[in-house]
Amino acid sequence: MPRINEIIETVQTYHPGADVSAITKAYVYSAKMHQGQTRLSGAPYLEHPLAVAGLLAKLRLDVAAICAGLLHDVVEDTEAGIGDIKQLLGAEIANLVDGVTKITLLSATTKTAQQAESLRKMILAMADDIRVLLIKLADRLHNMRTLGYLPAEKQRRIATETREIYAPMAHRLGIRRWQVELEDLAFYYLEPETYRMIQQGVATRRGERQEFIDEVKVKIVQVMAEHNIKCRVDGRSKHFSSIYEKMQRRQVDIDELYDLVAFRVITTSLKDCYDALGVIHNTWKPIPGRFRDYIGIPKPNMYQSLHTSVVGPGGQRMEVQIRTEQMHQVAEEGIAAHWLYKEQGASNEAEERRFTWLRRLLEWQREQKEPSEYMDTLRMDLFPEEIFVFTPTGEVKELPKEATPIDFAYAIHTEVGHQCVGAKINGRMVPLRTTLSTGDQVEIITQANHKPSKDWLKYVVSNRARSKLRAYFRDQERARSVSLGRDLLERELKKRNLTLAGVLRENKLDPVVEELSYKTVDNLLAAVAYGKVSPRHILNRIDPQPEPEHPPGLLKRLSRLRKRPQGGIKVKGVDDVLVRYAKCCNPLPGDAVKGYITRGRGVTVHTADCKDLGHVDPERLVDLEWDVPASQVWPVRIQVVGNNRTGILADITGVLKQREIGIVEAEAHTDPDGNGVATFLVEVNHARQLKRVLGDLKKIRDVISVRRLN
Repeated sequence: MPRINEIIETVQTYHPGADVSAITKAYVYSAKMHQGQTRLSGAPYLEHPLAVAGLLAKLRLDVAAICAGLLHDVVEDTEAGIGDIKQLLGAEIANLVDGVTKITLLSATTKTAQQAESLRKMILAMADDIRVLLIKLADRLHNMRTLGYLPAEKQRRIATETREIYAPMAHRLGIRRWQVELEDLAFYYLEPETYRMIQQGVATRRGERQEFIDEVKVKIVQVMAEHNIKCRVDGRSKHFSSIYEKMQRRQVDIDELYDLVAFRVITTSLKDCYDALGVIHNTWKPIPGRFRDYIGIPKPNMYQSLHTSVVGPGGQRMEVQIRTEQMHQVAEEGIAAHWLYKEQGASNEAEERRFTWLRRLLEWQREQKEPSEYMDTLRMDLFPEEIFVFTPTGEVKELPKEATPIDFAYAIHTEVGHQCVGAKINGRMVPLRTTLSTGDQVEIITQANHKPSKDWLKYVVSNRARSKLRAYFRDQERARSVSLGRDLLERELKKRNLTLAGVLRENKLDPVVEELSYKTVDNLLAAVAYGKVSPRHILNRIDPQPEPEHPPGLLKRLSRLRKRPQGGIKVKGVDDVLVRYAKCCNPLPGDAVKGYITRGRGVTVHTADCKDLGHVDPERLVDLEWDVPASQVWPVRIQVVGNNRTGILADITGVLKQREIGIVEAEAHTDPDGNGVATFLVEVNHARQLKRVLGDLKKIRDVISVRRLN
């Protein structure tokens, strides 16, 4: 445990003019409030805030952060309040302590919800002051160092949270020392047997590995001197959790791993970094695909370095990182190496841009109401699987690995995402589900009034895109549900000469809303649309009357639901029915069709051979017949596969034009076999017309197959 004098001396080494009297005040107050409290180890509780303050001092943080580290638990664990801290040390330190303090009175009940609420508060504070997160990470690191005194169940829960939340956060802030220690400590408690196995394996070969490290270090210094490159060289074994990840990824034992050693070449200039890379590659054979230039394109946490892997002495693989002294400081200390002391409200736009990811987290926590969904978002975004793509103007956009043009569109703006109809990658039209790669230049093609497709949710990977799409579909679905529920209830009310407007005016619906435990009338109407509440049940609550002795059959009840204005289908034996068309099989006039009676929503129309009908109640199936005006058009999607020759796409569109088939959407790509695959959304009047045009398309030279898609 560091002493307060040692902490103050450390602060004075990097900030000689600091007013350290505030640190002494904070220490005295913390000691007073925690007096008599002990940790599970039996040590005085004051040991913990002193350790946190010591960690922050090693990161060279300012006086306010050190004070907040000393006081971070007093509000949660003692009778002190934020107002007391504000009165003693000022608003800045009080705000930092408030940002770190866990929420004690939570309405949520699950552990996930409690965790999410605490993190939400922390992120809200982070939006204004990043020091809150640094204090929280220091708090977690010391707790992990002393985790052995807790029960096994708590050890696993805290270690899991550390691995999934806090270690990735340390990575995102660039604090490698903390990240490595947090990962290894979490690994120790979550996989103790595997940890000991790796520990023993590393110890067995320690002497041999150290001899190798010393040999390579001497060689690197020698070849760099021959090329007049001033540098220092560090060699190290990789940490345990990193070794375990390699074993898992390659499915090998530790004895089969040969690249457990990494070297750092620390130069004096940027030019020397690239010169040193050339020297390394001339000395040892580079391994293809293992070079990364994080100097040209830094990581989001400001990390810069050249990474390469080579085959070293004795055929042993080894990683070499090359960077300047300043880059090395950033790599080890992250954001702390760039800490800005704000004076007179000054701001730095470049520094603000570095932390846009924090503002994105803040945006997502506002949009997502479910704690579990928010936790998934947080976990997904914090893991460092990113790609970097360019806009047509050369702006770099950071996206998750496996991102698509849809993810890119939503990264630009919500409306660009909603109105996206196509995309170009490096000047070439591609399907919207295409996976982007680092270095791609992406152009989004938009169309006014275009609406997103639910299929997009199957292949978007960024949390922003998924969140925006879910919000859009949720709003659209709710609006449709309320409108449909309103119509269904209105029709039921008319049977007794009532109107919904009159019922609402006389507040007759309010008791029903309360009785059925819905918050609003709109929520009740949406429940009607979903079939959770029947319109008749509501009518009987508003205007009670005796039920008929024999309830009407399914077809008779269906006759009370009016047909949609566009028509298209008749139910045999019934003249006036509400109908919907199934999206699973997309029936066209001329197709043999069957109807499935859906409670409260009329009849859903399927093709007679639709696979979905094999899983339904046969008693709910009814016979249907088409009743379609000759001029009405219907959308249908078709796919044409052919040899990838010049002009084949023009031949296909020529046939569609000759048959007077309207094209709504079109996209084309090449499959793994090198064949061209073109998909069209076209409009036809009848299944016979579609059959004729499919036959014409099959006759085109080099066409392999033509089919209708559901």
